[in-house]
Amino acid sequence: MAEKKSPFNLQTCARPNILALEPYRCARDDYKDDGTNILLDANENAYGPSLSLDTSRTPSMKPNDPSINFLGLNRYPDPHQHELKQLLCNLRNTHAHTPKKITSANLFVGVGSDEAIDALLRCFCIPSKDKILVCPPTYGMYSVSAQVNDVGLVKVPLLSAPEFGLDVPAITSALSGPEAVNIKLIYVCSPGNPTGALIKKVDLQKILEHSTWNGVVVLDEAYIDFAPEGSSLAEWVAEWPNLVVMQTLSKAFGLAGIRLGVAFTSPPIASLLNNLKAPYNISSPTSAIASQALEKGGLSVMQANRGKIINQRDRLLRELPKVTGIGRFRGGVASNFLLVEMLDTQGKPDNVTALMVYERLAENRGVVVRFRGKEHGCLGCLRITVGTEEEVTRFLKEIQNVLEQVHSEGTKVNGAEEEEKEAGANGVVS
Repeated sequence: MAEKKSPFNLQTCARPNILALEPYRCARDDYKDDGTNILLDANENAYGPSLSLDTSRTPSMKPNDPSINFLGLNRYPDPHQHELKQLLCNLRNTHAHTPKKITSANLFVGVGSDEAIDALLRCFCIPSKDKILVCPPTYGMYSVSAQVNDVGLVKVPLLSAPEFGLDVPAITSALSGPEAVNIKLIYVCSPGNPTGALIKKVDLQKILEHSTWNGVVVLDEAYIDFAPEGSSLAEWVAEWPNLVVMQTLSKAFGLAGIRLGVAFTSPPIASLLNNLKAPYNISSPTSAIASQALEKGGLSVMQANRGKIINQRDRLLRELPKVTGIGRFRGGVASNFLLVEMLDTQGKPDNVTALMVYERLAENRGVVVRFRGKEHGCLGCLRITVGTEEEVTRFLKEIQNVLEQVHSEGTKVNGAEEEEKEAGANGVVS
């Protein structure tokens, strides 16, 4: 059969900004779980899901029961998720920051926090015109979503390590300058990724109180449950018309597999986000599992697992400095990971050394961490997720052996090939 000519041309039909996208790379692209690897690269909860499981129980048919009704999967899920939203409000109505209560009217729930990140961009930013402000080093998905939506980026780096605080004067200046009218969103990560540092509430307040800027401050609290009690500012949205606080069940709750994220905000913004979402964006199994995790039994499991993770985090803080070739901790300790320098034979933080350690841990020892040396203020750094007691024991042994091996071979020149490898390893969004 003769080949038919088609007028279709992908290069002229697709949006230019989409054609220019680099392929999205996530934690499992480079090193997969083969059953023996220790995965300390994606900030997952190694202790598992926060579910109080009763395997003897049969699914209930009661409408308010949070167990999964498999016989009901032929029906579309609840599009509003009022019961789930109320459980989230119960968790965050601590009155540590306001006497007011947040309700389900303050919430948007989505497929992970990534849906909220994207929805906010689509809600507030006009493509090819508006911009968002980010503070590197930070979570890479803000920039990826901006590029997908053809939205510009304004970067105001965080202050130097180890505090990694907001540069309030620089942000205030950006919001007062000629670009301010087109800066619609500010994305702030607290605790930061990869910094692990909490952002000061007073610094956020200074930005929220800017006298002329008309935009939204988005606070990403994915790791907030590993921070000290009372750190979450979710309920603070009751005090501000333009504050959004994002959270997820992927980290402390150990439910990365169900992809459930939430945005707390003022009712008018929540209404806009709910109006533009797909009608059935949260599946019935996701809603049921999330509800179980937010009930008394699930919360008890989460709190117990969090305690174990914090114990192992404290252990790493004590034991890692004893290993020759380990440098300073460069971020905070408010998360389930640590940002740590790898030193060369001269005792200086070094990306070549860090990349070699990262690669050899993964390829030869089955221990996967994350290289972050190309990020602002993170020279020579690896980001290490806190694992179980057994995983931390193995990690401490393997990183000592690998550092000894790398140092015995001497320092290599950081040439073009090395730069390319560093950029590739650093480009994973996680």
